[in-house]
Amino acid sequence: MPKINVNKSILIDAAPEKIFPIINDLSNWEQWSPWVIAEPTALINVAKDGKYHDWDGDIIGSGNLKIEEEVKNKKVVMKLQFLKPWKSKANTTFHLKETKKGTLVSWTMESSLPLFLFWMKKQMEVFVGMDYDRGLAMLKDLVETGNSNSNLEFRGIKTFHATKFIGIKTECAFSAIAENMGRDFGELMPYLMQNHQDIISGNGISIYHDVNVVKDKVHYTAGHPVSKVPEDLPSRFYAGELPKFSAYAIRHTGPYHHIGNTWAAGMMHQRAKKFKSSRKQPPMEVMYNSPMNTPPNKLISEILFPVK
Repeated sequence: MPKINVNKSILIDAAPEKIFPIINDLSNWEQWSPWVIAEPTALINVAKDGKYHDWDGDIIGSGNLKIEEEVKNKKVVMKLQFLKPWKSKANTTFHLKETKKGTLVSWTMESSLPLFLFWMKKQMEVFVGMDYDRGLAMLKDLVETGNSNSNLEFRGIKTFHATKFIGIKTECAFSAIAENMGRDFGELMPYLMQNHQDIISGNGISIYHDVNVVKDKVHYTAGHPVSKVPEDLPSRFYAGELPKFSAYAIRHTGPYHHIGNTWAAGMMHQRAKKFKSSRKQPPMEVMYNSPMNTPPNKLISEILFPVK
């Protein structure tokens, strides 16, 4: 059977003694789970001692997790069993290593796929790895600030109305999107404010022309709606027009480094047939406030997944 191995790490500014109790008590996991955030209404049952829990949901499927071994402040070993959407088992382990700069937390998984899904090995390692990265990022925030700082609101089908825009196209690693988009908007918005403030309309947008998380690539436009297109645009900028379309909307509140939670939830909801994706229009993000004058944990953005 095809083997799957995932190993992800993050440095947390805290001692192991502060992190270990959050990991080894499964009643804490709902606060930073990269899966529960996609379906907060899923049925979760946790044993009184916090060493076992199971879940059942329309989006995240069903399964259970059991702590098998612990080394205080150093290691937690678990058995993971998925029941739906297909049956599989995995061994997962957390390692905590104290350093001069904090605690290095590593999260590993060893599993295998059913033989008929051999072709999904690379995809599964990438997707589970991204899940682990998202979970570790929320764990870091939870330990360091007392809150995971990422909240999703599932707003259902909404209409995006046709609009003109000015934007900057960029191709980069999907994992580096926050840094690149911050740079692009940092160039676009001052230009518009200084030269064309009278035509600015609506909220900032990002158009995702092509996203390939397996190859860690994304091609996007960072843009802003305008009432009309000026003739004197710098060569780095371009003008375009978006048509009216319907989309499944998921809103995120929190620092932009958690935006992957929105993308992952969208993919999970699509797999669960909460909406049928349309290829006629690429996904788009609407930003409701500016990172330049908004506290990170108050940033609000909404990803629109076009529907048929």
